[in-house]
Parts: sequence; C-alpha cells; structure tokens
Amino acid sequence: MPSKLNQELITAAIDGFEEQKKRINVQIAELRQMLTGGPASDGADSSRPTSKRRRMSAAARARIAAAQRKRWAAQKTRGSASGTSSAPVRKKRSLRAAGRKAIIEATKKRWAAVRAARKL
Repeated sequence: MPSKLNQELITAAIDGFEEQKKRINVQIAELRQMLTGGPASDGADSSRPTSKRRRMSAAARARIAAAQRKRWAAQKTRGSASGTSSAPVRKKRSLRAAGRKAIIEATKKRWAAVRAARKL
C-alpha cells in the first residue's frame, strides 16, 4: 500500500508543478509583450517539438571539405607569393677558425684580468 500512496503523491506533485509552469510561462509572455510592445508568445510553443536537424550526406560533406582545402591552398600560395612573411630567410652564418681563435684569446685575457683583480 505505501508504494501506491507514493506513486499517487508523486503524480499529484508532477501535475501541480506542470500547472505552476504553465502559469509562469503565461506571466513571462505577458512581461515580454510589455517589454517589446509586440504580440506575446503564449509560452506553449516551448513544449512543442522542434524540427529535426537536417542530415548532410557524405558526398555533400566531401564536397565542402574539398572546397575548403582548395581555399586553404589558395590562401597558402597567395601568402607566400605576395611576400607576407615578416623577414626574408637569411643564409646561415658560420664562424671561421681565425675568428674562433680570436674569441678564445679574448676570453682567456678577460678571465686572466678577473683572476688578477681577485688576488689584489
């Protein structure tokens, strides 16, 4: 018996809440009408099922993808042809043996001066 009582209570509660929802939707519609000045929607439209989304065929998706790839390729070639890159590619520089030797000697000289300053 208790389960039947619970089911009846739950059903009654659902009915009561649905009535409250209808009244609230009507009040919202009236307020929206006052706000916009246009005709109010009665709020019952929200419970009406919406139209199903259209499905796209695989062939249509493939056509769209191909067109997008074509646009990307055109953009890529247009960007490189017009020289939109920020700086031209520079040739990598290399260090000659004489330059490396000069740097090493200067570094040794600096460190020798630092060590001499510490001794004082």
